[in-house]
Amino acid sequence: MTTTVIILIVLGLLILGAILYLVTIYNGLVTVKNNVEKSWSNIDVLLKQRFDELPKLVTVCERYMKHEAETLEKVTKARNMMSGAHSVNEKGKADGFLTDALKSLFAVSESYPELKADRTFGQLQGRISELESEIADRRELYNSTVNIYNIRIEQLPDVIVASILSYKAKELWQIAPEERKDPGIKFKS
Repeated sequence: MTTTVIILIVLGLLILGAILYLVTIYNGLVTVKNNVEKSWSNIDVLLKQRFDELPKLVTVCERYMKHEAETLEKVTKARNMMSGAHSVNEKGKADGFLTDALKSLFAVSESYPELKADRTFGQLQGRISELESEIADRRELYNSTVNIYNIRIEQLPDVIVASILSYKAKELWQIAPEERKDPGIKFKS
């Protein structure tokens, strides 16, 4: 074999190795991007399920809570905010508002023994509480996948391929600042 043939073979192997390396990076980035979208979709499914349960809850509560129109209006307003929210940030704010409205509703329901005794109310309250718990778990998974994605698109050499593909950092799901405040619970001595 001549020196030229050996150089061409080595050069061809180096080019093939570089191409395979870029394909591996590309496939990894596509995987983490799709994982973020899947995680978001899983949250969206639970938000939709909770969204669908709210009219039933409001209907049951209206029968008993004649003097709590403001509380029920908050739940309805929060539900409308959820339907109009599209971005992660908008849905995060709407979700926080809805969670607060539901907490108020469930707290006020304590004053209505007939409502608390209503089997349908109990089932709806349990279902919504279960969905809230699942949503919290999915938010954590979503933030984990977004974090992995954001790290990958900023690390070398992935940043080069991510730039070519115009991949941008994704927003983490964050709670509203008012939800971080100390609730001010005090115990009597």
